[in-house]
Amino acid sequence: MCAMLGGRVGEQLFFRRVTTGAQDDLRKVNQSAYAQIAQFGISEKLGQVSFDLPCPGETLVEKLFSEATAQLIDEEVRRLIGSAHARTLDRLTCCHEQVDKVARRLLEKKVLERADMVELLGLRPFAEKITYKELVEGTGSLEEDTALPEGLQGWRGGPAAGELSLAPPPGEQPPGPRGSKLKHM
Repeated sequence: MCAMLGGRVGEQLFFRRVTTGAQDDLRKVNQSAYAQIAQFGISEKLGQVSFDLPCPGETLVEKLFSEATAQLIDEEVRRLIGSAHARTLDRLTCCHEQVDKVARRLLEKKVLERADMVELLGLRPFAEKITYKELVEGTGSLEEDTALPEGLQGWRGGPAAGELSLAPPPGEQPPGPRGSKLKHM
């Protein structure tokens, strides 16, 4: 959220005014905050609840919660966004000099590359993962056993342990139209 608020907070901090340029970022911040609070249950005040919110452009057909709950969701969203705004403002204020360097280079070049950022700000304080191998290292492998524990085998609607499965045995082709090239996955 702080990254998405960076442009808007930067305008506020460096230009002393806010333009409409960060509107899409602000919309994404709002969507993220509402999802965190109302859908993912990340609010101590609201508790462990999850409400499916309508997607942009959809109308809410059925009221999912009370007016008091709606008010609490709005308050929590404002608190979350306000906190992210304050952190972003603090970070950009602390790093004013570096932000100024990057802004000046952007005015010169329009597009910055990694080499520009390293020149302006130095190397990152942590090891970077650049290659695909580095990015996926430690995330599992094709040899990793990903089978569900016995008690959870039917959780996706599939057969539970001991039940018959209608799926063909591994390596056999499922039934399909004659001459079908479909393979069981």
